[in-house]
Amino acid sequence: MTSSAHEKVVLVSRPSIFEFAGGSPAFLALAVAHHERCLQDPVLNHPFSHPGHPRHVERLAAYWAEVFGGPRTFSQSCGGHSGMLNIHAGQGAEQDLGERFVECFVQAADDAGLPDDPDFRGSLRAYMEWAVRDVLAYSPQGTTVPEDLAVPGWSWDGLEPHPARREVTPPPSQDHR
Repeated sequence: MTSSAHEKVVLVSRPSIFEFAGGSPAFLALAVAHHERCLQDPVLNHPFSHPGHPRHVERLAAYWAEVFGGPRTFSQSCGGHSGMLNIHAGQGAEQDLGERFVECFVQAADDAGLPDDPDFRGSLRAYMEWAVRDVLAYSPQGTTVPEDLAVPGWSWDGLEPHPARREVTPPPSQDHR
């Protein structure tokens, strides 16, 4: 017998990005560090210095945690992806704002002490670049956001397809011809 006949295949699942990062506390640290960096940025300071929701940073942490595989806290309490997009829609933000936002996010990962793994950091950057493009698409004045958009899922492989939405079955016909 060859040694290959005795080899055992072991599939090891990789933790979600949420788990790899350190769970909810890691995403809260990231949101706090990101918010602080945005306040320090000369362009981002203006939109970030205006008082918004009193729990903005916690809600941001919950959103990012959900995106990366954590609990559905944001969806259950804040209206899913549509809720997040509605906060930013119609603001007239420009591309430079998005690029600065991404750079603050990447630097905040260092500030928050998140793992310095290249795949992990690459996934964070790729997500935020995608997310900024998505938000900026709703930025022009007068833009409306569709209702009931689910929070996107992001894995080590990038954007995850949304699970099939449950179809609503029409009631049976009452036609008795």
